[in-house]
Amino acid sequence: MNELLKKSALELADMLADGQITSVELTQACLDRIDAIDDRVNAFITVDREGALATAADVDARRAAGQTLHRLAGVPIAVKDNVVTRGLRTTCASRILGDWEPPYDATVTTKIKEAGLPIVGKTNMDEFAMGSSTEHSAFGATKNPWDTERIPGGSGGGSAAAVAAYMVPLALGSDTGGSIRQPAFVTGTVGAKPTYGAVSRFGLVAMASSLDQIGPVTRTVADAAALTELIGGFDPNDSTSLNEPVPALTQAVESVAAQGSMKGLKVGVVKELSGEGYQKDVIDAFNATVEKLREAGAEIVEVSCPHLEYSLGAYYLIMPAEVSSNLARFDGMRYGIRVEPTEGPVTAERVMAATREAGFGDEVKRRIILGTHVLSAGYYDAYYGSAQKVRTLIQRDFDEVFSQVDVLVSPTAPETAFRFGEKTADPLAMYLYDVATIPANLAGIPGVNVPNAVSSEGLPIGFQVLAPARGDLVMYKVASLVEALSDDVAGQCPAANWEEK
Repeated sequence: MNELLKKSALELADMLADGQITSVELTQACLDRIDAIDDRVNAFITVDREGALATAADVDARRAAGQTLHRLAGVPIAVKDNVVTRGLRTTCASRILGDWEPPYDATVTTKIKEAGLPIVGKTNMDEFAMGSSTEHSAFGATKNPWDTERIPGGSGGGSAAAVAAYMVPLALGSDTGGSIRQPAFVTGTVGAKPTYGAVSRFGLVAMASSLDQIGPVTRTVADAAALTELIGGFDPNDSTSLNEPVPALTQAVESVAAQGSMKGLKVGVVKELSGEGYQKDVIDAFNATVEKLREAGAEIVEVSCPHLEYSLGAYYLIMPAEVSSNLARFDGMRYGIRVEPTEGPVTAERVMAATREAGFGDEVKRRIILGTHVLSAGYYDAYYGSAQKVRTLIQRDFDEVFSQVDVLVSPTAPETAFRFGEKTADPLAMYLYDVATIPANLAGIPGVNVPNAVSSEGLPIGFQVLAPARGDLVMYKVASLVEALSDDVAGQCPAANWEEK
């Protein structure tokens, strides 16, 4: 493997700025790595060689001409395949979209292109972001670079696996109930969900609009901060976008890393997000990191959010309801493929039924049916309405504990990566895997996974930091200190030593 690929995005950015390497060289190294190992990982649905190299050449030319460029200009990036890219196939890992090439860019895509980051391709995912293992993809499952018999998490397993396997230094994901943080947990990467509205959702193919949030996947906290700064900010095309300046996240992370002190910081350990149902290795690693925070000067306080026990039930009523509404547009008439019935009259209703039957996978169908049911007459108040009330109670729980502490911490997931097929027969067991990440989406608060240990089976473990809404700055500060107190987990990924073709 090219040694350049082991460096962080910011290290590569500095090398590009100093003229030690060119963007074309770096982008070609990423493309060569993808060619060499992606048949073992299946992280990418689409690879855009020509487009990435053209962007890289343009950045090199502008840099040679003395133009002022963004700090990350020339650093390659991968994009989850539910973020639209003009002229580049966007599938959401579903058959129903076929080879759809969007006529416009998502706001985050526009920002990436304007900053000069070559987009090497679109990453694999659970279909329409519905899943926790990237097993529900029309393009086959993505494999975990730590152990290819295990899941890379979901729904954004492709982005996490691409970063973990050193195919790219940066990637974008989307987080609806943990789809950035949970894959980061099982692949030993850093994955962050910004405050709801801090990053535009315009051009993100919606799963559950009140929960979805685009965020970064990287190998270091500083890289995640830099990418969040790039894609964040107000967007008039997104009615939920926060009209606020983007905090200086990178500067804060770099200053905190140099300082290395936690004096005066109050850290809340959430009682409801650990204990029964959590793997011993995960709890041991979590407790060890909490103790390191205490030794570094942080005040550790156990806190309770009593309504978190209802978060899973509330989420799996609110999310399918929004899924049912958002996916109604995929009907064989407006987007993607069109399948006509083989027998009988060709009516609009029968075309819609045939198209959705052929185009959607089992998990998507399951959630559409559930969502349609909870929104139906006679059930709305009992299910969806009640779930929204629980959501308000969870938000109040967080407001209360954040009046006492600066950040909250927990394990990011209950257990390390499981083997393929272990939970697919039991949807409830799969849904329980997101129990620690879902509350942040219901409350709209930011959260990040920081790798903090490797299990006795040689699998990565992660540590979750949660902050109040609009508290992304303090979240990144604490995440940086957690990273400094932890071993280099990402660097231990076995994929670094794989033989290439």
